[in-house]
Amino acid sequence: MRIRNHPILDFEKKKEISFLYNGHKIKAFEGETIASALHAAGIKVLSHSIKLNRPRGFFCGIGKCSSCLMRVNGVPNIRTCITPVEEGMVVESDMQDLPSADFKDGEKENIDVDILVVGAGPAGISAAIEAGMKGISVLLIDENYMLGGQLIKQTHKFFGSRRERAGTRGIKIAEELENEVRELEKKGNVKILVGTSVFGYYGNDGSHLLGAVNKIKNVMYRIRAKKVIFACGAQENMLSFPGNDLPGVYGAGGVQTLMNVYGIKPGKRVLMVGAGNVGLIVSYQLLQAGVEVDRVVEAMPRIGGYSVHAAKLRRNGVPIYTSHSIKEVYGNGKVEGAIVAKLDENWNFVEGSDEDVKCDTVCLAVGLTPSARLLFQAGVKRDYIPEAGGYVAIHNREMETSVKGIYVAGDSSGIEEASTAMIEGRIAGLSAALSLAGRKEGHKEIEDYISTLEEMRAGPFGSKAREAKRKILEEALNEGI
Repeated sequence: MRIRNHPILDFEKKKEISFLYNGHKIKAFEGETIASALHAAGIKVLSHSIKLNRPRGFFCGIGKCSSCLMRVNGVPNIRTCITPVEEGMVVESDMQDLPSADFKDGEKENIDVDILVVGAGPAGISAAIEAGMKGISVLLIDENYMLGGQLIKQTHKFFGSRRERAGTRGIKIAEELENEVRELEKKGNVKILVGTSVFGYYGNDGSHLLGAVNKIKNVMYRIRAKKVIFACGAQENMLSFPGNDLPGVYGAGGVQTLMNVYGIKPGKRVLMVGAGNVGLIVSYQLLQAGVEVDRVVEAMPRIGGYSVHAAKLRRNGVPIYTSHSIKEVYGNGKVEGAIVAKLDENWNFVEGSDEDVKCDTVCLAVGLTPSARLLFQAGVKRDYIPEAGGYVAIHNREMETSVKGIYVAGDSSGIEEASTAMIEGRIAGLSAALSLAGRKEGHKEIEDYISTLEEMRAGPFGSKAREAKRKILEEALNEGI
């Protein structure tokens, strides 16, 4: 299952370690997560549903779903897809009996900071850099143990202008952003906590109070911040069809994580669902990893992604079927095949058009939903904006929400590209820093960033994002935000 040769990535062999999984010794390499190591060992069933005992497998790879929850070193409900494996770890799956509530050795730490940034993806790191450069104390926190968010798995080169990092691979941008924020960490301007989840917002009495925990280290944090920037990213959408919970059905981001971060193939033969940019790009990345892509199916009557991505697939013999979708997945405890069929103009399956696709992997590239639950818990004004991907926090041009001192940036504010997320992060970081310092001179920088965003969203491919932000800003104006 491990990728031996890759045209872009070099998966260096790291130190070999081992851990116990349900009493069995499993080999792994340092830097891998528990779930990826299990996958490499051929273990695809990670848990079972409580009610019907149906098997569950690797799906999102970023800690957003619950398919990989296990007990690790006695601690329950650990998201093994984002938890690094360690020598001698004891991992147990399907532990449905209640665990002991005795955590005598747990530590508690109080942190007071000027700006808390939740999420260390492209928007969050950019916000931390911008605020940190102004001499403001910043805490950057992420539940993953790696910085960079989705960028760490993006091997393709960005499109657009020089300001949009055109011609640069996402993995390179992630590396550059991490280097920048680490330099600020050395100077004492930014403190970084990885592998740590913010679990709640507890009000504003002059400063914002939040709770966070690192379950593996058994440390709980009580964080007070004068300003908070939520850059929590997004989560994979799911499609409803029989068998959609079988191991072997992945979100596109989960497939990218296995392949491009850990060098592990998700399977041997893939059915891709969705012909937007993500579906097309991930299909090509699968080919680069030595995985066969049987076909791409797209429910819309036309391909949604850039034609250059579609052309690369077709040159490699991968057919793209528009007005087609997945009808069901079948298999005994794992994916063994899928039924696809043609759709009519009313989105109904055409009778007699069923086709049986033999595959061991189904990859869903059917969009994202903003991760904004912490924002909503904080009581921000929200609304359903279809063009933004769902419910989002209403915010003004400087990314501040209806709750004073709370900002939003990146996919949490509406689904877009990483290039725009980085600019939104810089706007949020700079706005929060200037607000704290009471400075006026930095607003020209903010206006320049806003102009850059408007240029990025110009043109036909930016129409959806333009409409989303138009609605958000219009509502913000009406609400006096």
